[in-house]
Amino acid sequence: MIKCYPFNLLFVNIALICLDVVLAFIAFFQLCRIHLRNQRVGWTRQKVLHLMIGSSNCGYFIYFLCMVVATCKRWLCWSNVCGFVLMALPKILFLAAFLLLLSFWADLCHKANDEEDGDEENSSRKPLLETSKTKVIVLNVLLIIAFAAIIRIEQKNPSDSLVFARVYIDFLATLVLLMGVALGCYGFLLFSKLRRVRSEKASSEMRKVVGLAVVSVLCFTSSSLIALFTDVLLFHHWNPEKINGIKAPILLILHHVLGSSVPFAFGLWFMRELPAPSTSNRQVQPRAITFISYGPAGRHHHQYWPTSTSLEKQVSRTSPN
Repeated sequence: MIKCYPFNLLFVNIALICLDVVLAFIAFFQLCRIHLRNQRVGWTRQKVLHLMIGSSNCGYFIYFLCMVVATCKRWLCWSNVCGFVLMALPKILFLAAFLLLLSFWADLCHKANDEEDGDEENSSRKPLLETSKTKVIVLNVLLIIAFAAIIRIEQKNPSDSLVFARVYIDFLATLVLLMGVALGCYGFLLFSKLRRVRSEKASSEMRKVVGLAVVSVLCFTSSSLIALFTDVLLFHHWNPEKINGIKAPILLILHHVLGSSVPFAFGLWFMRELPAPSTSNRQVQPRAITFISYGPAGRHHHQYWPTSTSLEKQVSRTSPN
């Protein structure tokens, strides 16, 4: 196995595989704990986010493992459709997870502004980024299919295939960069609203928002710059034998750890608290905190969104026990 694959990249792949397995296990373990504690509520944003994090890390595990096996076994489809799809799908799940969080934060901010302005009609509208989030995911899936088809057609000309792969990598890196900026902006807005509330629960929520916003901006920016201004991702996937020395493996580790593992780890840490258990003798009301909602993913109740005018009461009501 070592003779057919560069040793430095083999070490990188094994390290990333172990990291992805750990994160996937934690995500699915917490999902089981949350579901067993609150089965009657159904699929909440918190559960969906854990499922996306676990699935994304499982996808990366399969990708890094298959990369080594495909190179040593000389799979013909790896440099064409199979490898490209396995590379792209985990990133799509990653984008979906943080777009879910972004849509929740954006909805909180804009609903709070609507309530401050007394705009009851606008406050009951569909969440601001809900439609945009779906469109972005659908667009990415369609792009995967399109680029995979093009790479398959152009497989006789490897240089053209690399150009199309380069375009897709740049597109994804730009999306991640913009999402990091958006999370930073909405995190700052939520932070400014929570500062008006003087309570221990509000302070806890404020620390979560600030922590993830800062991590998102720093990590997403760093990983996007690596993808945009270096060719290590292309060489790692299509031409691993061209990667020599320690600079490229370090960049690969930084790109994956900063672009995926660290944000996921922070998200799992902030969501480690369990929601209040549901009981059969009362209707379970959706609960929301500024990081993620404990309520059903498809339901939005006007009275449960924190606003600057009644934020103190909402924080005491919406934070987990």
